[in-house]
Amino acid sequence: MPEPLISILIPFKNTQDYLDACLNSIVNQSYTHWELLIVDDHSTDNSYDLVNHYAKRDPRIQLLKNEGFGIISALKLGFSHSKGSYITRMDSDDIMHELKLEVLLNKLLQNGERHIATGLVSYFSAEGISDGYRKYETWLNGLTIKGNNYSEIYKECVIPSPCWMIHRSDLESINAFNPLRYPEDYDLTFRFYEAQYQVIPCNVVLHYWRDYGARASRTDAHYAENSFIDIKLHYFLKLNHNTIRPLVVAGRGKKRQDNCKKAHCIKGAVSLDL
Repeated sequence: MPEPLISILIPFKNTQDYLDACLNSIVNQSYTHWELLIVDDHSTDNSYDLVNHYAKRDPRIQLLKNEGFGIISALKLGFSHSKGSYITRMDSDDIMHELKLEVLLNKLLQNGERHIATGLVSYFSAEGISDGYRKYETWLNGLTIKGNNYSEIYKECVIPSPCWMIHRSDLESINAFNPLRYPEDYDLTFRFYEAQYQVIPCNVVLHYWRDYGARASRTDAHYAENSFIDIKLHYFLKLNHNTIRPLVVAGRGKKRQDNCKKAHCIKGAVSLDL
């Protein structure tokens, strides 16, 4: 029986300093039947030439140029060229554990369709990891170990964007990367939740998540706090809001405290903590 093909999708832009480590971690995977669709999103450094060097040496690597702009456009392009029965994402500045593809695939083979395989993550940085990111890592991994990620979906993104794998048919059923809604990883997680795909528990670190000052999640306006608020409200109103009960939206700091007090004063009110 032939081994299933895994399609790995990577958008990249100006990450020349990290691409060697990323690509080497993919080339050295224990599971070898994969294809990499790696999409240049208008880099202005030497990233394209670096990836092209790898693509010329390894026929499993297909280098593409983004026809539009941004991560969503790049993911759509990569996915349109993919042939795998299983789809996973990767970030161009991160590193895979050598068993990552093997572990994620085996979990899906054991559990079947309508499941999402993911793994624990570990942040690393030349400048050191802040308390905030370390707390996020601990919180996220705590959910993944139990597979109850959706239980706190309205707090933060509960599935790490570069550490999941899914059946191709399941991704297509929820419209894949077509919605133009940022943050795109959080939107995809909400669509997993809406489709009631089960998260498979995992207690193994499979992904090393690099943090640095120029990282897109720190600098791109699409990942600003108001974008997260908008997407939480969109899906809460669509999926979980009981129109019979009053809704109080709570923010941060003193405003959050005041709104939470108001929620307690309104009989039966639901407080959505943003």
